[in-house]
Amino acid sequence: MTLPAHVAATNQPPPGDPAGVTFETAPDRYRHWKLVVERPLAFLVLRVDEAAGLAPGYVLKRNSYDLGVDIELYDAVQRLRFEHPEVGAVVITGGGGGVFCAGANIPMLAGSSHGFKVNFCKFTNETRNAIEDASRHSGQRYIAALNGTASGGGYELALATERIILVDDGSSVVSLPEVPLLAVLPGTGGLTRLVDKRRVRRDRADVFATRSEGIRGQTAVAWGLVDELVPRSRFEQVARESALAVSARSDRPRAGSGIVLTPLARTVSSAAIHYRHVRADLDRARGLATISVRGPEGAQPADPPAIEREGAACWSLAAARELDDLLLHLRFSEPELGILVLRTEGDPVAVAQADEVLLAHADHWLVREIILYWKRTLSRLELSSRSAFALIEPGSCFVGTLFELALAADRGYMLDGTLEDGEPRPAQVCLTGMNFGPLPMSNGLTRLESRFLGQPERVETLRRDGTGRLLGAREALDRGLVTFAPDDIDWQDEVRLALEERASFSPDALTGMEASLRFCGPETTESKIFARLSAWQNWIFQRPNAVGEEGALRRYGSGKRATFDRRRA
Repeated sequence: MTLPAHVAATNQPPPGDPAGVTFETAPDRYRHWKLVVERPLAFLVLRVDEAAGLAPGYVLKRNSYDLGVDIELYDAVQRLRFEHPEVGAVVITGGGGGVFCAGANIPMLAGSSHGFKVNFCKFTNETRNAIEDASRHSGQRYIAALNGTASGGGYELALATERIILVDDGSSVVSLPEVPLLAVLPGTGGLTRLVDKRRVRRDRADVFATRSEGIRGQTAVAWGLVDELVPRSRFEQVARESALAVSARSDRPRAGSGIVLTPLARTVSSAAIHYRHVRADLDRARGLATISVRGPEGAQPADPPAIEREGAACWSLAAARELDDLLLHLRFSEPELGILVLRTEGDPVAVAQADEVLLAHADHWLVREIILYWKRTLSRLELSSRSAFALIEPGSCFVGTLFELALAADRGYMLDGTLEDGEPRPAQVCLTGMNFGPLPMSNGLTRLESRFLGQPERVETLRRDGTGRLLGAREALDRGLVTFAPDDIDWQDEVRLALEERASFSPDALTGMEASLRFCGPETTESKIFARLSAWQNWIFQRPNAVGEEGALRRYGSGKRATFDRRRA
């Protein structure tokens, strides 16, 4: 891990930052969650191991969580989608002790570097978005059974579900105490989900978010903070009945088995990260990572039964998993590699054929999950606070799903012609049906709709005349699919100068500029959450009122009140 300047001299990360992070785990290795499947239901039980924090320096008291807890939750959500097609509803509940979840661990946050805090909030948001995505699109709906108090991020986890049931025991409350207690905001979308998703009145949301003790009982129901209040004697029965009723509406198969998400084959060195289909070459001197995605090779499955037989080894799924894991690794472990160069390698026809199979069987549960996984992975790329340049060269396969990488990039450079002693086949791109709907951005639009905002006729022309055709550099440039198309004489210099110029700019200014430009058009709950996280939370997490020596995060639990600079900025 590249260390922040303020800790480089000690060669140690801040206390809250893990020295190394892996995002792969499995239910038999969970320390904090228990996954129980009782078809057609699944139960995710949170019982945090206090001593199993991901980094030293804090104890996970009161079912509070750190990144390690959320990595397990992310893994469980993924496995439920792929390994358990028979599950139509998932109940998230606590392991007892009167606290469902106290939210993010405060000593962990107080001791973490700024960049880690922001990336932690971003990952937890993406995990909660995956829960909402499963409820909305996969027929696997989530219910929160709060058998104790849910505070901060614990209540924000509940907000990601479709229904919230609170135990009526006279003491359990829901709360978002970040503003009054910590001088920060509910960083995993709490405020946005309150008003946009649950339609809580703005004035009531204001009271709720500034009342550190929270709200309980019938008031929580009346204000829309929870959906139902149930006595403890009937709590488990009601939660199960609610989940069964929801599951009955699912279109997932009632019988059969899913596919096992086998461990990824990954090799990490100081210069590169290798998977089977994805590779990243790390150039720390220039501050960039070159990501290469290799297209499918050999015979590919032609229908859902063949995909099921191939399982996690199927290229369409394996490439998405590898790219997803790589993006998370770069985000947390390589913070100084601020530029991503996106490349592809392989046969364009093979990628087009893989897309055809997905599109032809999009209503099959497993195919649907693979498409949705690509959607989430591409969104993670766009939300990674990195500049992204696509290089479309001879031998590349920017087709359909993989062309979405180029559309997600801030700029696309396509070589017009070939290079001496290089691949003789000139660079070509191709659109498929995957570019016209199945893989929307956070703003709810396709990347083509975002690119040609307010010009739907251009998107329709591309759909009508460009789908399935291999387009050369000149035509791709004329149709607006790439930014520049240098010839072989200018290619090396133009790409080099563009990357050098990018590396010379302020990373902070670039992050703000890119986030502003990428998500044009309408706003969704998801785009609002990430826009506000990038701006407000990024700023608030650096203010002395929160993280200074006398700030609220530093003094939390000490018995001393925070000292605030009262000037409004």
